[in-house]
Amino acid sequence: MPTHQQKQWSVLTMNTLAFACNFAVWTMFSIIGIKIKQELGLSDTQFGVLVATPILTGSLTRLPLGIMTDRFGGRIVFFIQMLLVAIPTYGLAFADQYWQYLVIGLFVGLAGGSFAIGIAYTSAWFEKNRQGTAMGIFGAGNAGAAITNLVAPMIVVAYGWRMVPQVYSVAMVLMAILFWFFTFADPAQQERARTGKHITLADQLAPLKELRVWRFGLYYYFVFGGFVALALWLPKYYVAEYQMDLKTASLITMFFTLPSGLIRALGGWLSDKYGARNCNWAVFWVCLICLFFVSYPQTTYIVHGMSGDMTFNVGVNVWVFTVLIFIIGIAQGIGKASVYRIIHDYYPDNMGSVGGLVGVIGGLGGFSLPILFGMASDLLNVRSSCFMLLFGVVAGCMIFMHIAIRNLRRSEGLELEGYKA
Repeated sequence: MPTHQQKQWSVLTMNTLAFACNFAVWTMFSIIGIKIKQELGLSDTQFGVLVATPILTGSLTRLPLGIMTDRFGGRIVFFIQMLLVAIPTYGLAFADQYWQYLVIGLFVGLAGGSFAIGIAYTSAWFEKNRQGTAMGIFGAGNAGAAITNLVAPMIVVAYGWRMVPQVYSVAMVLMAILFWFFTFADPAQQERARTGKHITLADQLAPLKELRVWRFGLYYYFVFGGFVALALWLPKYYVAEYQMDLKTASLITMFFTLPSGLIRALGGWLSDKYGARNCNWAVFWVCLICLFFVSYPQTTYIVHGMSGDMTFNVGVNVWVFTVLIFIIGIAQGIGKASVYRIIHDYYPDNMGSVGGLVGVIGGLGGFSLPILFGMASDLLNVRSSCFMLLFGVVAGCMIFMHIAIRNLRRSEGLELEGYKA
């Protein structure tokens, strides 16, 4: 009979692996979408809609899945969710029209809802002083995007893009079976089942009326939504901006997706040690500075000198760009963990509903931003316009956080270091 600690780590391990598998499925359009774009002759805006469609469903389902997890337990909800995702993922291989890709993509998007299940299920197993670390480790499942960057191009080169969803669907079924045999019902859920006392829907939804919850959602819109959007957009950006082939572009994108996913565990630990608000503020500053530089488009200046024209090229080359994107990914990974550490500080008994809503808002960032990237690219004819948009988003986050801190100081008369904002 496994001990409680053994159960904790078994559940955390399976949660993380299951989330990584789901995340790989959720972001596979970043690779196969490029081939679909070429086959159908799609514009950048149409491509943005294509890669964003699964993100929409994954976002909107997070709140109901979080509520269901609080009510029925993460083990059964996660298991059923993975089986349901496997079905449309397999069917994607047989689509051949744009509208079919969009419709099936909506159902595939259920994979993104796995975060709300896993975060609530993980939170139920760990003590308060270990929440940040545990949720950070679970959140490292974001590295599933890196799995897609690594595996999907190899499958595309060897067997064609239609083999990718077939392989992914089989992997999802195997993951669901493995998950079922190595997880357990959480103690709180077992107690509720024994006594028949369940959290009411009204109690679960009550915190959603608070403005603070929506502010947390805005932070997550950038750190998570921005991460997902870039994970979907970067392979295409590398291909178009730096004339790379798809395989090389996907592998280089891993310098963004993989560290950003894995560093989330460290982000949870930093939030436990130094405070989640401090981590968030530092994350926003780092991203603001890096986005300023990557936003600058490739530019050629001609200076009419006395003895002739002089030409100067200004822009970020591929190596500097990759380093800056790597730093942004690291910062966003830490930010994803710190936002959920803050949520647990305020709403430890409502992680499913509050975490689900914040996840919805963050996921909607992953849905809306690729579409906005495509629209900006088509309208402005400047590829780096996507980073200009992100610069505006993070600047907005910083303004709202500053206002919240200032209002707290005025209303409560506390010193800045005492805040949770």
